[in-house]
Amino acid sequence: MKRILVTGGCGFLGSNVAVHFLREGWQVTLIDALLRQGAAANLDWLRSQAREGQLTCVIQDLAEEAGVRQAFRQHGPFDFVCHLAGQVAMTTSLSDPRRDLLTNILGTFNVLEAARQLSPDTLLAYSSTNKVYGDLEWVRYQETATRYLTPDYPEGFDETIPLDFASPYGCSKGAADQYVRDWHRNYRLKTVVFRHSSIYGGRQFATFDQGWLGWFCLQALRQQQAVRAGQKPEPFTIAGNGKQVRDVLHGEDLVRLYAAAYERRDQVAGQIFNIGGGQPNSLSLLELFDLLGRLTGVTLSFTQNPPRPSDQKVFVADIRKAGRLLGWSPSLSKEQGIPLMLRWVEGAQSSSPAP
Repeated sequence: MKRILVTGGCGFLGSNVAVHFLREGWQVTLIDALLRQGAAANLDWLRSQAREGQLTCVIQDLAEEAGVRQAFRQHGPFDFVCHLAGQVAMTTSLSDPRRDLLTNILGTFNVLEAARQLSPDTLLAYSSTNKVYGDLEWVRYQETATRYLTPDYPEGFDETIPLDFASPYGCSKGAADQYVRDWHRNYRLKTVVFRHSSIYGGRQFATFDQGWLGWFCLQALRQQQAVRAGQKPEPFTIAGNGKQVRDVLHGEDLVRLYAAAYERRDQVAGQIFNIGGGQPNSLSLLELFDLLGRLTGVTLSFTQNPPRPSDQKVFVADIRKAGRLLGWSPSLSKEQGIPLMLRWVEGAQSSSPAP
């Protein structure tokens, strides 16, 4: 039986990856500190999907080296390590940069060293971020009524654009990103780095700081409920003018990416990929609100705050390299995926306290 370790396995991406490999018959080990909203619910759900003895969850802070090494000794060696745990909120990195560093840099270092010494034949896939490219203020932009455009990058940004760690979060994720890459260069550990754009889908308990698409789905549903109750909807807030653009990718497509990486582990070792929905699945906040308004039958009401520090006006991933080396491309369009997300958020809202 093949073995996989998923760090952050009770988070949104981790739980989706974990359930895929459970259904494929793998032995699945999770490491998670269970601090994030929804983590305990996701763990209960994963347990309901596993056969007896197939799933193990180690409740552990990755910054504590001894616990990480013990998980590798007790449950490894692993065929595949998906390192998906991390501090992922820009706001938290600004308010508590030490915790951000410990989780993202030291936690990644501990996982890399445990893999190198105790599971050297594994493929280690790391979930990085587009924030390693900084605020992209050097890019030429055009502004339309609903979005910013990058005319010099019609297919989006590829992996050759310069790194620029422009925030505590960018610094910690970027440093970890480079550690993962260098452990292949120096120690020949099979590693692959995925620099993700915006991911959404089932099992994502979005908050104001994390999972923006799910968060706005929740706000749309709350305004719909208010209108149905004959009340005036309370406006939500956005940062900036709403024209900032991201390419969105459904979690089901991301799971296919990780599975493809394992199948082509020798070819992708040492590689870095920009990953998102690509230009066809890009949208601005204003365009998202228009789509959510059509899906809910409500004109969404919001107010504007100043832009967030280091926020990118546009990030759209050029995903052609993933197509060439992994044979991967998104299968769910934004028009197909966002209604699924809206329904999932509605179901989660009705079955538990609102995220």
